[in-house]
Amino acid sequence: MDVTAIIMAAGQGTRMKSNHAKVSHKILGKPMIRWVVDAAIASGAGRVVVVVGSHSDEVRAILADAYSGEHAAAIECVEQTERLGTGHAVRVALEAAGIDAGPVVVLNGDLPLIQASTIRSFAETVADGSHAAAVLTFTPPEPFGYGRIQLAADGSVERIVEQKDCTPEQAAQLLECNAGCYAFDGALLAAHIGEVTCDNAQSEYYLPDMVEILKSHGHAVTISHCNDYRDGLGVNSRMQLAEVTDIARGRINDRLMTEGVTFIDPAQAWIGPDAQIGRDTVVWPQTHLIGRCHVGEDCQLGPNTRLTDTVAGDRCVIDETVAVEAVLADDVECGPRAYLRPGTHMLDGSKAGTHVEIKKSTIGKGSKVPHLSYIGDTQMGAGVNVGAGSITCNYDGKNKHATTIGDRTFIGSDTMMVAPVNIGADAITGASSCITHDVPAGALAIERSDQRIVKHYTELRRARL
Repeated sequence: MDVTAIIMAAGQGTRMKSNHAKVSHKILGKPMIRWVVDAAIASGAGRVVVVVGSHSDEVRAILADAYSGEHAAAIECVEQTERLGTGHAVRVALEAAGIDAGPVVVLNGDLPLIQASTIRSFAETVADGSHAAAVLTFTPPEPFGYGRIQLAADGSVERIVEQKDCTPEQAAQLLECNAGCYAFDGALLAAHIGEVTCDNAQSEYYLPDMVEILKSHGHAVTISHCNDYRDGLGVNSRMQLAEVTDIARGRINDRLMTEGVTFIDPAQAWIGPDAQIGRDTVVWPQTHLIGRCHVGEDCQLGPNTRLTDTVAGDRCVIDETVAVEAVLADDVECGPRAYLRPGTHMLDGSKAGTHVEIKKSTIGKGSKVPHLSYIGDTQMGAGVNVGAGSITCNYDGKNKHATTIGDRTFIGSDTMMVAPVNIGADAITGASSCITHDVPAGALAIERSDQRIVKHYTELRRARL
């Protein structure tokens, strides 16, 4: 089934009261438009055509940044320079992308909860040629505001009754609501889209008019009902954005719990849709996983932890930690209050402790940076211990420089390592030393002033006051 998905993302989204495109707003760290594109790709759509308009550069940038390789070829953007309604947007997409055959599903870019299985079954309703079009329907708990579907005796669509035209009797009886998405036989859509007119109060071309147009040509139109009404919930305001985020969070956490992950309080954990967590891992409250995170088995995440595009192995303890584009091997311990910046690679059994910041550095097997230290642009060997308050001085105001610390080296507390500098294996630096030259393997490096004692100083000072 060679399906084309057209995703409507040209609207301004005025009710969001935002300086950004509506579809750029994030749900669990992922832009709304990407939720719909990903669902379309997962459903098997061979082409995904995104209609952009308002803030088009922003939407294009989101898609270009997110999709590469095999998916990049399947996704294309089409500009709707004049926003003249949904019917006009589809016509622009058909002409620009040369779509004239196969099932075509038209989806809204503000429908982030729609699932791949829903899109797949939606497309199948028009795939065998028995129907020219299908309307995606759902039955929300509160149907007010949605167009209602009136069915004929044979189950086909008789008409769509908009909310403003609903009588009290229709509002009470017609509970099948229009989700605003349509599936079409591509050839029939291309043949008749030009018949949609703008003869209405808003002078816009409305895609729902295709239902009546296709019926007038003797073609059948049916419905495709969402098994989960939440698939049809759109986002038009900040309140709806929060509501949809809550539903998405619940769906993801429920799935992870069925896969063997423990949540201390599922309502206080925000796991993104592209994150993976292994079985027997425990997720504590106020834990956030954003982007493509992968956490192994038997880990402890949180409380108060935020991981972004970070990989962690098995049996890691990540407590009150912020990690961005970091890689943690097995049995790594972080926090509380650790900050792992991009390029951090912590090998098996290593530790980044309390108030420790690490950037673009490798921490060797079993090495420990227990507290109050900054390690940047450093290659650290195995079995190293870094004393409290130690810093790699990697920036000279213009360039970054590297530090190398050999295996089993002991860095005394409050050591300043002024890069570029190499400290050999099994070396020791004395506490409060400023290391500006290379230290040979097995050597002791001490740099400090001689201690001076002034006896009876307090008594003498008081006498002068």
